Amino acid sequence: MDETEFWELIDATREAAEGDAEDQADLLVDRLVQLDPERVLDFARHFESRYNRSYTWDLWGAAAILLSGASDDAFDYFRCWLIGQGREVFEGGVHDPDHLAELLEDFDEEVDGDGEDLGYAADEAYEQLTGAETPDLGLPDQPAEPLGTPFDPEDEAALAERFPRLWERFRE
Repeated sequence: MDETEFWELIDATREAAEGDAEDQADLLVDRLVQLDPERVLDFARHFESRYNRSYTWDLWGAAAILLSGASDDAFDYFRCWLIGQGREVFEGGVHDPDHLAELLEDFDEEVDGDGEDLGYAADEAYEQLTGAETPDLGLPDQPAEPLGTPFDPEDEAALAERFPRLWERFRE
């Protein structure tokens, strides 16, 4: 599976689920079990590499604004959700998290921002296909600390200064 096919699966399932991350995860599992196990592992590698690449302080700050605070787990689930939003939103958000103010049409912290189930979709599909757990994907581990310049994602003044567009649209 190449990168284009990965994003096509993400987009098709997001559209079919009408933006509901839990439904998207279910649809993704349904689509993945129609593939052979090696292609499911390819999907998992694409997902995991993006998940690891999005482990940045700036993206954590954006998540803290959108979610009115973001614990370690909440940030993990946010990153899964962000991947589920498709290539344009994901890449734009990783490149410039403040740009999410323009990339996200709507954001309701009660229903958006939590894509935990998306993070397990490939594992679930692989297990359904093979009866075995997903093997090691051969990717480097996530860094021990987020990439970029550290700051306190609970410091509202720092968030407002660092992400003025997000702050203005989602917090003021």
